[in-house]
Amino acid sequence: MGERVIVALSGGVDSAVAALLLQRAGHSVEALHMSNWDDDGDGYCTAAADVQAAQAVADELGLVLHRVSFAAEYRARVFRQFLDEYAAGGTPNPDVVCNREVKFGVCLRYARRLGGVRLATGHYARLVAGPDGTRLLRALDRAKDQSYFLQQVPRAALDAALFPLGDLTKAEVRSIARAAGLPVHDRPDSTGICFIGERPFREFLSRYLAPLPGPIETPDGERLGSHDGLMFHTIGQRHGLGIGGSRRHGAEPWYVAAKDASRNVLIAVQGHDHPLLLTTGFRTGPVCWLGPPPAEFGCGVQVRHRQAAVAARVRAAADGVQVELDAPLRAVASGQYAAFYTGDECLGGAPVVEAWPAARRYNPPRTAEDP
Repeated sequence: MGERVIVALSGGVDSAVAALLLQRAGHSVEALHMSNWDDDGDGYCTAAADVQAAQAVADELGLVLHRVSFAAEYRARVFRQFLDEYAAGGTPNPDVVCNREVKFGVCLRYARRLGGVRLATGHYARLVAGPDGTRLLRALDRAKDQSYFLQQVPRAALDAALFPLGDLTKAEVRSIARAAGLPVHDRPDSTGICFIGERPFREFLSRYLAPLPGPIETPDGERLGSHDGLMFHTIGQRHGLGIGGSRRHGAEPWYVAAKDASRNVLIAVQGHDHPLLLTTGFRTGPVCWLGPPPAEFGCGVQVRHRQAAVAARVRAAADGVQVELDAPLRAVASGQYAAFYTGDECLGGAPVVEAWPAARRYNPPRTAEDP
């Protein structure tokens, strides 16, 4: 008999196949379905359908299904940070934080209370034992690789994790589920964040943060229009600015280049690859290292899921690292997470605090009160 494993059964095909493979490998498997959101009066979240799907899989496989709500922990540790980051003008990634705080935080501890030696999930990533502990590697299916979202999970938690799908493609996972008669074999993949679902993003965010309209300006201070709130815009955004062409500026599209939160001004530039949209380096907050922290090293850096890693030089700095990119990255924003890679191995990651554009830094116009 193998280890006692608790599988985080979401109701999707990935976690269902993870449970099936562990069961076939001889492990003692039980399932745990967690709910992380408890405010869905408008019906956008799929939580109720997810519970039913998870129960159907557990029944098919003959698994005990435990159910638990981590909604309070999610609001305190993930959603609160999500709102704070948007309010400060940043671009948060709650999926990265959720893996650290909830899935491999409170959920892992709950699984241990259930007697589980390991917590398994349907993540597409690989874990390999190394001399210093568990190493996190990209999945073989690069199109589905989720190691980026696991960059903040401490190594101690990875030591207790299992990712049975790391060597499989998505097509193979669905084929296994279909052949086994799992009721979720053709269930669509979930996208985005559960608490947002398919609902309009502006409508949702406005329930928690008060919109504060303000001007849209060029880097030189010329007024171009108005915005409904900095929180509704992201760096690199093109659509939704309401800025048309003009005789002075021409018809080239406008993009969000910066947010001046101190003046509540949105800075826009023309051209997809305007120098203010291209980042040559950035500074981060504290790094979650998945091994001994190096003082200086070369590696690949990735600031978005499914983005190709860019070669960079990383140097230790106060409360984080400084990253100098070999080639510019477009639309890097504070609040995003940067993951560091050597080949397929994820070395860890950190939140971006300040990005350095290829052009001069934006300086707001001086006023009469400025010294």
